[in-house]
Amino acid sequence: MQKKIIIIGAGPTGLGAGYRLKELGHQNFKIFEKNSYVGGLSASFTENGYTFDIGGHVIFSHYEYFDKIFNELLGQNFQSCQRSAHIYLQDKFIPYPFQNNIQFLGKEQILECLEGLVEIQGETGLNLRNEAQNFQEWVYATFGKGIAKYFMNPYNFKVWAHPLTMLSKNWIAERVSVIDLKTILRNVIMQTKDSGWGPNNTFKYPLFGGTGGLFSKFEPLFSDNLVLNTEIKKIDYENKIIYFADKSETYDILINTSPLDIFINQIAPQKIDLIEKAKNLLHNGVFVVGIGVNKKIETSKSWVYFPEDKAPFYRLTYLANYSPNMTPDQSENTNLLLEISYSKYKKEDKNKIINDAIQGLINTQIINEADRAEINSTFLFDAAYAYPIPSLARDEALNEIIPFLEAQDIYSRGRFGLWRYETGNMDHSLMQGVEVIDLILNQQKEVTRYLS
Repeated sequence: MQKKIIIIGAGPTGLGAGYRLKELGHQNFKIFEKNSYVGGLSASFTENGYTFDIGGHVIFSHYEYFDKIFNELLGQNFQSCQRSAHIYLQDKFIPYPFQNNIQFLGKEQILECLEGLVEIQGETGLNLRNEAQNFQEWVYATFGKGIAKYFMNPYNFKVWAHPLTMLSKNWIAERVSVIDLKTILRNVIMQTKDSGWGPNNTFKYPLFGGTGGLFSKFEPLFSDNLVLNTEIKKIDYENKIIYFADKSETYDILINTSPLDIFINQIAPQKIDLIEKAKNLLHNGVFVVGIGVNKKIETSKSWVYFPEDKAPFYRLTYLANYSPNMTPDQSENTNLLLEISYSKYKKEDKNKIINDAIQGLINTQIINEADRAEINSTFLFDAAYAYPIPSLARDEALNEIIPFLEAQDIYSRGRFGLWRYETGNMDHSLMQGVEVIDLILNQQKEVTRYLS
């Protein structure tokens, strides 16, 4: 008899787990989702003909399995895109990554960045990096004072909304381009644009429906297994019962993809020691603001980073450059996606955030004052859980919480279920769902959850 598997959450991880169960012929499972839609943070919404994602998502994959699912669900209904990313700094657009393109700064700023780089070369920098106790110290030891001053420090605070001294240095991997002084010097002297770094240099994007256009394709696969608009209230792990507002459900195996700090407070009997540990699981929130403009903004850019205070947002995405079907009429309209992080260390006023974002667009010359009258649609999504912070005490907390849960046949996976930003891309998240099913049913070792 098949074990009854319950999955909490229909984001990429929960959908990946459900897909794998179906593939393996395991029918005894249910997915419970609190929202009225699937996809989690990878969902998309269309208002007044403008489609907006929950953040500046692009689809690139580290996995053949993910590619197989992508091709199966979308077929040819996607567009291949070449990344064109920039940083807006000192009233100009600098190619991304910043540290590879300091030649586009003013002469004094170039000199300041180079002097900072020279100071941390050789054993000095190596020792500083090895001794760094947090992300802030690692930034100085890796990039020097100049690059830290102009980009790394202000930009990362705008993203994480936490002091960089609270972040570990262990999440970096392919997320940050590190420095090769010879390359930097060559770029400065030869005035060479160097923008090819990174795993998302090329990416795919659905032709219809934004990023959610991929994940909405999963829903028909689970017509008998998916329950929307249903929120978990309590989990009795001793008797293996989940309680909802108006019903309960038994299970043999539970897969959680909801935020781990919330989930650990929902289990009963309560584990006070684990609840205390979960307080070290930090996160930020992000206000996602969409602006629909009744005007075609001509640009080939994919997205732009904003380290300065001229704009509240840390990133702007030109969604219409991902697909021609993101606006009512691509020849006459533009949709701009803006992300503004918040936390107790970086407070933002939700009631003012759309107006602040529009003013930021004007301050940075993305639109002009006259364009206010051409804005014919706005969108606001409050992603209260946006980035799981790789905080200094995170791993210690996870090393106690995850083993306890697994001893109770509860597997917590995904961006916030496992609380690992470094394996929080869409492909990583989906594969965590696939791999945990292979672990549960076939005792196959997981890979993605252990990536650094």
